[in-house]
Order: sequence, then C-alpha cells, then structure tokens
Amino acid sequence: MLPTAMHYSHTLLKEVVQPGHTVVDATMGNGFDTELLAALVRDKGQVFAFDVQEQALEVTKNRLAEKHLLAQATLIHRGHEHLGDYVTEPVQAAIFNLGYLPRGNKDIITMPETTQQALNALLPLLAPKGRIVIVCYYGHQGGEAELDTVHRFCAGLPQESYNVLSYQFINQRNQPPILYCIERKKTALTLM
Repeated sequence: MLPTAMHYSHTLLKEVVQPGHTVVDATMGNGFDTELLAALVRDKGQVFAFDVQEQALEVTKNRLAEKHLLAQATLIHRGHEHLGDYVTEPVQAAIFNLGYLPRGNKDIITMPETTQQALNALLPLLAPKGRIVIVCYYGHQGGEAELDTVHRFCAGLPQESYNVLSYQFINQRNQPPILYCIERKKTALTLM
C-alpha cells in the first residue's frame, strides 16, 4: 500500500537523520515526530521542538521521558516563527505538520505568515543533503491560505540549489494532507 503523508514524512526523515545531527520539529503537537527525531539523533544529537500550546509540551515531555529521550530534546513553548532565536547551527532535517493540534483546540491553528517566517529562517540553516518536510492539513478555516503559501514557497525555490517533492493522494475525500519535501542539494547556493 502507498504510505500516508505522515508515514512517508517519517521515511523521508529516516533517510537523512543520523546520530549527532541537529534537527527541528517546528510543530510539536502530540510529540510523535519529536520522539522519532530524538531516537534518530540519539544522545549526541539535538532536537529543537516548538509549539504554542502548553498541552503539546506536556504530552511531548511525558512521551520523551517514557522513552528516555528527553535529554536530547529542547522543548520550546513558542511558535515556529521564533526558531531563528534558538537554532543557529546547521540543521539536517526539519518537519512541519500544519493545521491544528489533533484532539486539541481546533481554533488554534498554524498561520501562513508564521510558517513563512519559519521557513525563511530555516532554509539558510539547512545542511547540504538536508530536508525540510512539510505536511499540510488544510481542511479547516484558513488551511487553504497556508497551503497556498507553502506551495508558492516551495515552487519558487531554485532547482540549481533544491529538489522539491510534492506528494498527495488525488482521489480521496475530505482534503487529504499534502506533503512537501525540500532537499538542499550538495552544492546549494544560499538564498539570503
């Protein structure tokens, strides 16, 4: 069977993240991506994970503590637009799950402007052969605008420096998520 966007996002991360790497979970949510990244980078690496909701931090902290992965994670109670204030070293991989917190307050959503800021801050930090994976859930109020922002950002990246993948199911109901993967080429030129 073809993998869902979520499962494929994990495959794309596993292909490039190694022990000792620095990685970002731009939307911590329930901590599944943070857990995966922490397990991949092991105790020599670092995961920077962001979320605006206290509930996300608590759930993620408990999840990581149960798996003995808390030491390599920095959980930040701020939006992903602030990642440039915390992350300064090269990043091997980052993941965004855009929309709202599953089983959380559906009125609190990621926004096109803050996502654009986060991507602008992250792109210059992306290591050669590094990846930014963005899973867009857009079936809610405001979701289409954010999807459009992400699509335009990804489509506008120069092919000399980046490979960009779009992955989606086109025959499913209820706006199935769309995955984008930005991969920096080995000899990428810096945009900034």
